[in-house]
Amino acid sequence: MDTALVVGGTRFIGRHLVSELLDHGYDVTTFNRGNHDDPFADDDRVARVEGDRTNDSALELARDEVDPDAVFDCVAYKPKDVRAATEIFSDVDAYVYISSGAAYGAEEIPKREDETELRDCTTEQATDDSQESYGARKAEGDRAVFAAAGRGSRGSGGGSERSRSGDGVNAMSVRPCIVYGPHDYTERLDFWIDRVANYDRVLVPGDGTNVWHRAYVEDVASALRFVAEEGTPGEAYNVGDRRLVTLGEMVEVIADALDTDVEVVTASDRELSAGDISTDDYVLYREYPHVLDTNKLASLGWESTPLREAMARSVADYRESDRDGSEHDPGRENEERVLGVLDTI
Repeated sequence: MDTALVVGGTRFIGRHLVSELLDHGYDVTTFNRGNHDDPFADDDRVARVEGDRTNDSALELARDEVDPDAVFDCVAYKPKDVRAATEIFSDVDAYVYISSGAAYGAEEIPKREDETELRDCTTEQATDDSQESYGARKAEGDRAVFAAAGRGSRGSGGGSERSRSGDGVNAMSVRPCIVYGPHDYTERLDFWIDRVANYDRVLVPGDGTNVWHRAYVEDVASALRFVAEEGTPGEAYNVGDRRLVTLGEMVEVIADALDTDVEVVTASDRELSAGDISTDDYVLYREYPHVLDTNKLASLGWESTPLREAMARSVADYRESDRDGSEHDPGRENEERVLGVLDTI
């Protein structure tokens, strides 16, 4: 494969994907509305087609202009978008849809592509724009990929016997967990980096052993390329750090990257109530562990970036940015009240 069309390609995962493809010799074209700053505007290696991915005619024009070998769909948020794309790009060597670990409907440890059931998606959810329906919409997008590849609409990721020479679409799905790294506009990790950078005592909800699987963004980009090149049509592939850390450990890894010392202070909901806050007020906290099995992706030859290296790059990007994660802040004054109470115990 030599030519790639990236639907999206300017903000976070798509931005890193474009760089990954360029590094591996692809001719890259991005397709987007131009609503965000284009980091590749001055890069003559990257062509751009302007259009709305929800407009089928615009996608068809992009297909005809680019004639891509591989299509990477970074901004398909509704099932109808995936169904349209798999039809429009039915002849490409690889169509790769970015799904999500939120597509899983069962709380299992770990969540496996070929075993763990996906969320159901109602007609109302399929057309909704709220965060509450996000996982259901991504799951229905997965089912659209399976159907296009000739696997029907099964809810889990059972094996496919169809090869690339079959009659179905060469469509595949990649399911990242929580993604972090440079240029992360969600600022979820930035909140924790900012806390460690500015305070020597960091309040961590629960007992510090909460696990919410995370994926370094450059690894997600490489996973997308690996799946396009080596994956099996009709299959889904989880992506996440091969080494998981608890929330408390993550804070310590951040401190090491910042070359500082930090005291991790844990607090239950009862203790947090002294500051009128709760565990639910903290970003990247999840009571039940969320862990994805990444062995299927690793079997393609993919590897993740060592955790400390990934965190060092993330911290360096934070330092160069104006992001601070303040939108996720439960309030330092509230935390100080909690810390004061804990000091008296």
